[in-house]
Amino acid sequence: MAESDRVSVLIPAFNEENSIGGLIERVKTAGNWLEILVVDDGSSDRTSEAARVAGARVVRHPYNKGNGAAVKTAIREARGDLVLLLDADGQHDPQDAPKLIAPLPEYDLVVGARAWNAQATLSRGLGNLLLARLASYLCGQKIRDLTSGFRAARRDRLREFLHLLPNGFSYPTTSTMAFVRAGYNLCFVAVEGKQRASLSRSKMHPWREGVRFLVIILRMVTLFSPLRVFLPVAASLFALGFGYSIYTIATELDVTDTSVLFLTASAILLLFGLLSEQIAYLRFQPPPVGTSDGPSRSTPPSRPPS
Repeated sequence: MAESDRVSVLIPAFNEENSIGGLIERVKTAGNWLEILVVDDGSSDRTSEAARVAGARVVRHPYNKGNGAAVKTAIREARGDLVLLLDADGQHDPQDAPKLIAPLPEYDLVVGARAWNAQATLSRGLGNLLLARLASYLCGQKIRDLTSGFRAARRDRLREFLHLLPNGFSYPTTSTMAFVRAGYNLCFVAVEGKQRASLSRSKMHPWREGVRFLVIILRMVTLFSPLRVFLPVAASLFALGFGYSIYTIATELDVTDTSVLFLTASAILLLFGLLSEQIAYLRFQPPPVGTSDGPSRSTPPSRPPS
């Protein structure tokens, strides 16, 4: 069981002046943390000042880069070997934090799973439920909550995937799928979902939600398990083409262009799927010895020139 004094609490924030101070106070009461680090993502209000007054260490972006970019900065700047991530808007209850860090470091990633109907809006809850179902299919493992930003992890494992994480709001999706694809240990812990305590509105505009949803799906498919999508489609086209060719041979003693088109398309999709699967596989291969964050232990120290 992990001790809280090994944990850096990481809070990405953007224009959360009204909520950040109270959140930090509640985080303090939840454990004896190594540090509380707030990454101010170019706020136009006094988020940084409020966080410092509350006792957090603050790193500030000179301009707004996105929630995912703030998370990446926080992971790079963290001092602990274990990290706890939560949003600054008050939707996560810091009292659930001990439940998230308890399985570490036996597990590499622990995700706070919310009930689908306890999320910000009904449409978002249904969308997140659909994403979780798709992720479960793609990775062959049950994913209870794919988009929760309330999570704890080993920092060294997270750093392996920083190059894959987007700068926007879908970093939880990508990081969860990356841990599963890499074969790391993942578990889910039930947490309470709360309404946003922040007076600021959600940073995600409703009219963008549909596009964002489709982009996340495409990203999941192309990055992690493309063959699980290409193969069923290719098999369906092959079945259509083969079945139609049997029908036309029996009725017209001929193979039509439509049958050939279906069969050709199935072969092309299968080849694309195999190629995409190999590219996705290469993304999750371990880096060469000596290319990690620090010097490799297996690499002997260089000798000073004589």
